[in-house]
Amino acid sequence: MANSNFNIPNCLSASRLVLVPVLLYLAYQGQSNPFLILLAASLLTDGLDGYLARRWNQCSELGVKLDSWGDLFTYGAMLFGLILLWPEVFQREKWFFLLGLGTYCVPTLSCLLKFHELPRYHTWSAKLAAILMAPAYYSLVLLDTSLFFRGVIFFHIWVALEEVFITFTLNKNHYNVPTLFHAREMMRRQRYRFRERRVKIQERIGLKERRKDWKNK
Repeated sequence: MANSNFNIPNCLSASRLVLVPVLLYLAYQGQSNPFLILLAASLLTDGLDGYLARRWNQCSELGVKLDSWGDLFTYGAMLFGLILLWPEVFQREKWFFLLGLGTYCVPTLSCLLKFHELPRYHTWSAKLAAILMAPAYYSLVLLDTSLFFRGVIFFHIWVALEEVFITFTLNKNHYNVPTLFHAREMMRRQRYRFRERRVKIQERIGLKERRKDWKNK
């Protein structure tokens, strides 16, 4: 990862955190159109920051943390905005929102309990779910259609299960683990390297013992 934390991708991630109180204020004031416009800008930076970080080789631990916190607070602002601006939609879909909240809380709590950190896997399925959530949210509030939104929520169940399995598979928190398969492969390679080191240590110990035997003879 790059050493410099002050770069464009990190600034984009930080901007999402800065926009959260503005979104909350607009929702509180009943400004639905400005809320949706600003939310669209925030969601756009969510996809752009990771792409630029990889393209410019500016990935950093801070950037991963900012992205995770940005996701958390932006989704919170989306829920808060829905409650205030479209209460009838929220009442109709509240059980799906609770289900969606559970798909975030369960993998987060499992990672906190095991590693004492937020998950930062950024799996491929989580990235796809984040991309799908934007049109699902807008179709819910602008087109008053629930089918796509509910489908995305059910997809989030798979995302949550995969992250929980990744947490159980890994022995420490890792950044950017694309899939459960990658997590298993990381652990397999780690065990292989451990066995190699153990064999080398045993060989050195055996060589020292043989040398001692030769000297005694």
